[in-house]
Amino acid sequence: MIKIKNLKKSFDKNVIFNGFDLCLPDTGTYYINGPSGSGKTTLMRIISGLDTEYEGTVEHSGKISYVFQENRLIPSLTAYENVFEVCHKKEKTLYLLKEVGLENDIDKYPAELSGGMNRRVAIARALAYDHDILLLDEPFTALDDDIKNSVIKLIKETEKDRLVLLVSHDESEAEALGCISVPF
Repeated sequence: MIKIKNLKKSFDKNVIFNGFDLCLPDTGTYYINGPSGSGKTTLMRIISGLDTEYEGTVEHSGKISYVFQENRLIPSLTAYENVFEVCHKKEKTLYLLKEVGLENDIDKYPAELSGGMNRRVAIARALAYDHDILLLDEPFTALDDDIKNSVIKLIKETEKDRLVLLVSHDESEAEALGCISVPF
């Protein structure tokens, strides 16, 4: 569950939110769309607790996992180690890396992987973390259509009993995930 009441946030004189409200249940897949600079990523950062400089009330139930716009992988760890680090489960790590098409690249470091491959490691890592809410901020950047479709299928399977909030400029991604649009 995510409950936001009377959210107010600005950067200097640039008002991002002024009385924004949002209420999402414990499960379901939701979608936020808006122009660049409208506050979508800021909202995700506030929900996750990374941005605490705002007014209003923000509540959520459970643990949050987050696919950032940037991959944020640990460069000194292999693809396997980046995922294993958050769950400490070998089978789960190997399963997720296989499902995102990286079963043959588990021993490679981020610098040895393409942008799309790093993106898939970041998604696998987020799915590996024990969470109740999954935040997806432009998660499918750098993925070709076939890989994107298989990753979307994986997310639909693994997250069916959780709350998922997607930010994307691509409405077809939201449709493929089965998202409900959130007024923004």
